[in-house]
Amino acid sequence: MGYEVVGTWKQFVHWGPFIALTIIFTITWVAVRCHLMWWPPHLSLGGFFNITVFLLWVTLTLYNYFAACVKGPGFVPFNWRPKHSEDENYLQYCESCEGYKIPRSHHCRKCGRCVMKMDHHCPWINTCCGHFNHANFCWFLLFAPIGCVHALFIIIPSIYKALNFHYYYHRRPDEPLVYLGVFGFVITMFAVGLAIGVIIAVGMLCYIQIRSVLKNETGIESWIIDKALDRDREEEEGEFVYPYNLGWKENLRQVFTWSGRPKSNGYTWDVVEGCNQFTLTIEQLIQKREKRERTLEYVIREKYSGRMFPISKGLRIGCCVPCTDEPRIQVDVGDHVLVTRWKKRWLYGYKIPTDTDSKTTGARHVRGWFPRRCAAEVIDSNMNDKKDA
Repeated sequence: MGYEVVGTWKQFVHWGPFIALTIIFTITWVAVRCHLMWWPPHLSLGGFFNITVFLLWVTLTLYNYFAACVKGPGFVPFNWRPKHSEDENYLQYCESCEGYKIPRSHHCRKCGRCVMKMDHHCPWINTCCGHFNHANFCWFLLFAPIGCVHALFIIIPSIYKALNFHYYYHRRPDEPLVYLGVFGFVITMFAVGLAIGVIIAVGMLCYIQIRSVLKNETGIESWIIDKALDRDREEEEGEFVYPYNLGWKENLRQVFTWSGRPKSNGYTWDVVEGCNQFTLTIEQLIQKREKRERTLEYVIREKYSGRMFPISKGLRIGCCVPCTDEPRIQVDVGDHVLVTRWKKRWLYGYKIPTDTDSKTTGARHVRGWFPRRCAAEVIDSNMNDKKDA
């Protein structure tokens, strides 16, 4: 059983990698430039050691960044089915990939594929953070803030010397001169802001990811666990046990290995005693079933273009949009939508194909948010018939 790696140079033709790499190279260039003036490496062993360590952080950051991009998370092959047909009863079916989802996989609408142990889709690497690139992604999140902290220890003393006129006119003859100029000063201050931003933002994300690794659960799985613990369980179901939490030490070994490849092959997983490969997928199927039972059918009475901030629908609706990157859908008068989630001013659901739609067009997969005011009435009908359609 294999997985697909699809990282190519085309993956970097995207605003995410462009901004990420621009930030990395800007901070690096400014720090190296300042270091050469502030503590020239050819004049002292300390200066040589300091810049060598800084460039090591940069190298480790870039290596793990490119590795996370090119390796990719691992994608489930199209039309995948388990070896034993009876196992299909315990797995979710992906209509987009026309195959079953292996345990811990989820479909990413941006990648257009089912992703192995998907955590989230990261725009900065222009792919998902998942099974095979999780370790490199975590290392990148660790080394980037460390490098930025080191950069600040280089840049800030350089700025101080550049602005210290007493130093400028009374320095020793053998003391290096730090001169930035107007443009250099602006770029240097900009780099300081970037470095502080990276330390805060990327550092927080690193903390979140390490917590996930220690618990051996992804961001998506944490939602499933929360719902599993909150929902009313049948007596025969028993208490829910998350099957992949093997203890923090073993959880680390599942992701971080000397070979650089995670312990699992992406299809089968080590589980705790009393659980099996389908413990979590069975829970997902139950949650999906309960979700369908809560589904309501709405009819659209007011057209919505699908814009992110529809001010024309009212200031409150335009400003109070759902805090998620999930899509908005265009709806026309007379459309029917199966709504599965509700907010005060927004609804989330699936459009029901009209008579002119063909099942092969994927109209059933058109889903997203739209303003609640567009759905003027709830259809009181036999929902079971609609769900089976």
